[in-house]
Amino acid sequence: MPVAGVREAAAQDRVFAALANATRREVLRLLRERGPQPVQALADHFDMRRPSLSEHLKVLREAGLVSEQRSGRQRIYRLEAAPLAEVQDWLHPYERFWRERLKGLGDLLDRMPDDDQP
Repeated sequence: MPVAGVREAAAQDRVFAALANATRREVLRLLRERGPQPVQALADHFDMRRPSLSEHLKVLREAGLVSEQRSGRQRIYRLEAAPLAEVQDWLHPYERFWRERLKGLGDLLDRMPDDDQP
């Protein structure tokens, strides 16, 4: 695999690893729904110490899913959705696979006689 392909695969691995954790998915949801937020506003949503949340934010930042901007003493986090589009691109063939399978099942069920007919 060319070096660029290895880098791209490593970046995808970081995104999938970041998304594997429920806390990190919730952080992304909060940022999507409420826009950029300081760390403390995010921390208020979780029953964990702030250093633990900071570790989750670091993983998200390294995966390119959030960006950090300093505003005085605060760190403001913002959703960066581009890596999620890459995940969607990767998942698309699987979505198409299941849609075709379910359509085939629906067609089969439509051809089967109803049990309540005499």
